[in-house]
Amino acid sequence: MKKLLFIFALVLACAAASAAQEKAPLRLVQTIDVPGARHWDHFGVDLKGNRLFVSSEEEPAVEVFDLRTNKHLQSLTEFKEPHNVLPFPDRKQIYVVDGEASEIKILDYDSYKLIGHIALTIDADPIVYDPASKYLYVVNGGREAKTPTCNISIVDTATGKKLADMTLQTNRLESMAIEKSSQRLFVNMTGINSIGVVDREKRAVMQTWPVTAGKDNVPLQYDEATHRLFLATRKPSKFVAVNADNGKEVASLDVADYVDDLAFDAAHHRIYLPGGGGNGAVSVVEQRGADNYQVVATIPTKPGAKTARLVPELNKYYVAVPGKDAVPSQILVYDVEP
Repeated sequence: MKKLLFIFALVLACAAASAAQEKAPLRLVQTIDVPGARHWDHFGVDLKGNRLFVSSEEEPAVEVFDLRTNKHLQSLTEFKEPHNVLPFPDRKQIYVVDGEASEIKILDYDSYKLIGHIALTIDADPIVYDPASKYLYVVNGGREAKTPTCNISIVDTATGKKLADMTLQTNRLESMAIEKSSQRLFVNMTGINSIGVVDREKRAVMQTWPVTAGKDNVPLQYDEATHRLFLATRKPSKFVAVNADNGKEVASLDVADYVDDLAFDAAHHRIYLPGGGGNGAVSVVEQRGADNYQVVATIPTKPGAKTARLVPELNKYYVAVPGKDAVPSQILVYDVEP
């Protein structure tokens, strides 16, 4: 009888493990090899044109893929250090933030020919776009410019002109998030280990909130429905949820090492955090309430895979794997499971 009970328990455990595996929130469906030792940064998505753009800082390039078939379409190489790509189908333009060139390059939407420049300061990198005003906010300056302050440049994408620079008192700014229902712009002021609350109309920092769960706060996203900011720190590796009404941290969880991107999946109430440390992994955090979060899965990826992009309209999640020596650069394509 004991032997039968043991076998029955073992069968149940295997079934439970199998069910858990089947219910993994991300399922790898394709691996795309890309020639060269690409050192990936951020993605751009063009739903109307069915294109996925991936920028590479080293071996500078923007790789273009078909968003539906994942076929590699083209390599764009006329850059010094591209970080971000933002397509504007209605204006037939593509913005590429080229940090080492200290500018935004404007490309033709169809031909990819260079049709314009918007001058910035060196190390232009993080961006956030406000579709209501058509303003693009771009971080530049700071450490690489050897200045104690950073700029957030305001670009009017309707005219292709820079309107103004906001100066923030830190030498390192990272990700930003816009609150659509107000004039607030949240900024990871990484150099002073804080979140800055900027008034977009007054173009000034109104508040700063310290990040106490860890240091090196890099990616940032905002869930306006719950008024919660989501960020990740690297020292130590933490996911942190912050009440955007008062700046108080409401949750802190251990996650994958060296996270550089963060995606909030509102439809499935999840946060995806790709970490490039160690062997690489994506930590999946489930939102169970405004102040209740739980790591529900750790999806293995590959070393250095620290940037990724969620495309909720297609239920796809893309992870960028850098190339090194004989290991090819890759894009991992995941289905987002219900």
